[in-house]
Amino acid sequence: MRLINRDFTFLWVGQLVSQVGDFVFSTTLSLWVGTVLLAGRSYAPAAVSALIAVVAAGTLLAGPVAGVFVDRWDHRRTMLAADLVRAALIGALTVVAFLPDGTFSPTTVLVLVYATVLLATCAAQFFNPARFALLGDVVEPAERGRAAGIGQATQAIATIAGPPLAAPLLLSAGIRWALLINALSFLASFAAVHAVRTTTRERTRPVPGTGLRGVRAEFTEGLRLVRGSRVVTALIVTICLVTIGTSALNSLNVFFVTENLGAGSRWFGTLEMALGVGLVAGALGAGRLGARFGFARVFSLGLVLTGVGLVGYARTTALWPALMVLAVVGLPVAAVNTALTPVLLKAVPQSHLGRVVAVIGPAQQVAALAGVAASGWLASSVLRGLDVSIAGIHFGRIDSVFTVAGLIVAAGGLYAMTALRFADHTEETDGPVRPKAESPHPLGPA
Repeated sequence: MRLINRDFTFLWVGQLVSQVGDFVFSTTLSLWVGTVLLAGRSYAPAAVSALIAVVAAGTLLAGPVAGVFVDRWDHRRTMLAADLVRAALIGALTVVAFLPDGTFSPTTVLVLVYATVLLATCAAQFFNPARFALLGDVVEPAERGRAAGIGQATQAIATIAGPPLAAPLLLSAGIRWALLINALSFLASFAAVHAVRTTTRERTRPVPGTGLRGVRAEFTEGLRLVRGSRVVTALIVTICLVTIGTSALNSLNVFFVTENLGAGSRWFGTLEMALGVGLVAGALGAGRLGARFGFARVFSLGLVLTGVGLVGYARTTALWPALMVLAVVGLPVAAVNTALTPVLLKAVPQSHLGRVVAVIGPAQQVAALAGVAASGWLASSVLRGLDVSIAGIHFGRIDSVFTVAGLIVAAGGLYAMTALRFADHTEETDGPVRPKAESPHPLGPA
């Protein structure tokens, strides 16, 4: 099967294998730490939650610096090195898991798990921007919307297939084989990326400086591009607003299932799958919509519709309507995620993609942490015990948070409609951008 072209097909195969392995790994690791390694211990929930904090720390620590080196280095080789590093890290943890029980204390194993997750996350900060930039190398501008749609559908499929495999794999094969499968998935990704044959476009940026001063100077140059580009700044502001809103859904949805829908917690995964089905369906048509109406327009309108859909989801009171609403919400979410790639590739020169993507990642991570903290605090304190009806509409603690979250997402879409209204009509950027310091920038710093 060939998608778009030979090189993109191999890039897609690597993405599919790696992402399914990632979802299996993260879900299995959480289950193992909480139910096996620390079974019966009072601090087990905190230990599982700390895995999220470790991922955030790795993203924030390595992301900005990684972007500088991704722009310096060959994108394909960077991806290959990152895959080998992650395979080695997970492989080392697999060896520890195969050792006889009692070789290490649970506390020691937990520390090794955290260290592995931290270092693997750092390696991912090199892999992800390099993959994004390589996508611009191997896919022509006219096909980037279609490529982004395929990538979004692939991620949705991994989201659907990965987590349900985790529990059966852990129960039937144990953590040892689950870790081994994840390590092998990185080797499979390595083989797929290694098969990509592309000639890196000639770069017109100056020879990079050496040492810490050179890294700092190049990172500062990337920040100047972000602040000097209305499109990039608008995208970052929008992404942060939307992430604050959607993180509430991610952190509180399990409570919404039990309190508002009156269903058992076992249905939580089914809701995730319903959203994934919508994501797959939406991704398949998002590329054509973007090519016809403009990707920036699809991005903005998709966010508005997503926000409206989340408000509708917050008002559901039974499982089946909630499943149907989430499946519908998945359609604009897929359109948003698909449209983002061609908009960003059009606005940012190839020579600066690594640094720009490396700014977006940590910014989004900070927004996610802020959204999780705010939603958790509201649901646990200010809105705790909320039970009121206004104009015949009932409001409880979780659905109220979801309603506000949906309005925030919709507001992000309305902001994007204004800030990105000219993005579809600007010329694609091929060379390095030198933003003028005196250029008007009404959006302020990112």
